[in-house]
Amino acid sequence: MDERVERYGPACAAVAALLSPHAEVVLHDPAEDVVLAVWNPFSGRAAGDPSLLGELDELEPGADGVLGPYPKVLADGRTLTSVTALLREPDAVMCVNLDRGPFEQAAALLSAFAAPARPRPEPLFEHDWFDRVNGVVGSAVRQRGPVQRWGKAERLAVLSELDSAGVFAVRRAAPEVARALQVSRSTVYALLAELRGEKS
Repeated sequence: MDERVERYGPACAAVAALLSPHAEVVLHDPAEDVVLAVWNPFSGRAAGDPSLLGELDELEPGADGVLGPYPKVLADGRTLTSVTALLREPDAVMCVNLDRGPFEQAAALLSAFAAPARPRPEPLFEHDWFDRVNGVVGSAVRQRGPVQRWGKAERLAVLSELDSAGVFAVRRAAPEVARALQVSRSTVYALLAELRGEKS
């Protein structure tokens, strides 16, 4: 066994084990331009195959001797994210290829579940004031940040929208609004009175 495989093999095996089965780790001999060893092989290469690394002298790795991450594509269409480390240049070169396929499939699956396939049936929610409270407050949170950081102006703006939507015509709405805004019911009533006083 090549002594570089013995020297760097544990690190290569550790990376492959951590990211298994989606990462392939390849150790190259840059002087002979040949593959020394492959852990978790999925690109079809094996020890003894040509490395085809090109001219390492023309590369500009970072101060840590690392190139990438950079994209690659396999012949079967799989996309990879790769990173290359120059190990005591030009003693050996370690390349890690991460198969992005499973992650892209997972992202597509999550995206499919996250996005409704059809518009929601609005008549079903026409009288759902609870849903309306959550919708208005949730939209405001996305625009203004966490409700805990809101000031009086932000709370008044949300209460104005809820009041215009007729939410407070429902007797049980105020406690739910207070819960959503993380304030007391008395605070909701006081702000609502102020708001309605300004409108009159």
